[in-house]
Amino acid sequence: MSGEPQSDCLFCKIVAGEIPATVVRQNERTIAFRDISPQAPTHVLVIPRAHYPNAAALAAAEPALAAELLVEAGEVAADEKIDGAGYRLIFNTGAGAGQTVFHAHVHVLGGTPLREGLV
Repeated sequence: MSGEPQSDCLFCKIVAGEIPATVVRQNERTIAFRDISPQAPTHVLVIPRAHYPNAAALAAAEPALAAELLVEAGEVAADEKIDGAGYRLIFNTGAGAGQTVFHAHVHVLGGTPLREGLV
């Protein structure tokens, strides 16, 4: 069922505290943490605490939560001081688009000029 934690989901395990992560922001509905394989000087993932397999499923089920991810991504950019120079937000939806963890998340990338095709 969407929204419920999945026992085989890496990000659900991070939310539950079962797997460590370098958390940079969190609130009762979202959590933001550094990517373990960064593709830019700043590479943070912002996820909903609730499990949805991808951005489309999240947006369909909880549009307000999907919007909250974008607000939090902007706050991460401000906290990381990349908001002035610019940053990129990326939702990969589906394996063909490069999604490897099937829990909705947005990548916040910045801190250097970003080339096309990053992530």
